[in-house]
Amino acid sequence: QVHLVESGGGSVQAGGSLRLSCVASESTYNYYMAWFRQSPGKEREGVAAIDSVGRTSYADSVKGRFTISKDNALNTLYLQMDSLKPEDTAMYFCAADRGQLSAIQALGVIAYFGYWGQGTQVTVSS
Repeated sequence: QVHLVESGGGSVQAGGSLRLSCVASESTYNYYMAWFRQSPGKEREGVAAIDSVGRTSYADSVKGRFTISKDNALNTLYLQMDSLKPEDTAMYFCAADRGQLSAIQALGVIAYFGYWGQGTQVTVSS
């Protein structure tokens, strides 16, 4: 069973940037992975996904501002977040599972992911 540990969250002013990292306990070479977020009182939503061949997919709300990437040599998933907005404030979760699911198929579908991190908090002030 793979373990996922997120880091990089924090507090930033609107317009600022953060980079989240998610380190896996084993090789992510044949995994599809994603970032989700959840705010108090709201459902968990998909932010970005990347598949085993490096294709990516993004939620409309973050397109052009967030970039997902994966370093298989380091077993690490990243989320570069630029031009942050107060509405980006949430707990961000890393998720993963083995297989050939494409990023477009995986984006936002919680049921496709069997492994989850504990989350890292991102707070954006106006």
